[in-house]
Amino acid sequence: MKFKLSFIAPLALIASAPAQAAPLSDAEAIFLDQLVTASAVLEQRCVGYEADGSGGVRLGARLLGSPNAAMAMIDAYSAAIKARDGESYDPAKFRPEVSDAAGKRFRRVRADLIKDPKAACAGYGDAGVDRGLLRRY
Repeated sequence: MKFKLSFIAPLALIASAPAQAAPLSDAEAIFLDQLVTASAVLEQRCVGYEADGSGGVRLGARLLGSPNAAMAMIDAYSAAIKARDGESYDPAKFRPEVSDAAGKRFRRVRADLIKDPKAACAGYGDAGVDRGLLRRY
C-alpha cells in the first residue's frame, strides 16, 4: 500500500498543477486580450498594419504597472504560442491561464477575420492602432 501511495501522490500533484494556476488579473486579461487581437490581425495578414513593439510595451506598462510586467505577459503569450505549435519554449515563462485565455480569444478573432476579412481587419486593426499595439504602414 505504501508503494501505491508514494506513486499516486506525485501523479496527483502533476495532474492538479493546471488547476493551481493563478487566474489572470483584470489588467492582465485586458492586456492579453488586446495583445492576442493585434497578433491575430498580423497572422491573418491584414493589409496596412504592422506590429508596434514599443507601443505594446507602453500599453502593457500602463495597464500592468511596469514595463517588466508587460514584458512578462508578452513572454507568457510567446511561450503559449510556441507550446501550441510544438516548438521549444522556456517553461518558466509558460502560464497555463495565459495559454487558455489566449487560445479562446484568438479563435474568436480569427473566426471574425475569416468570416468578414475587410470589416474585421479594419475594426480590429484600427483598434490595435488606437491602443498602440499596431501601426499603419
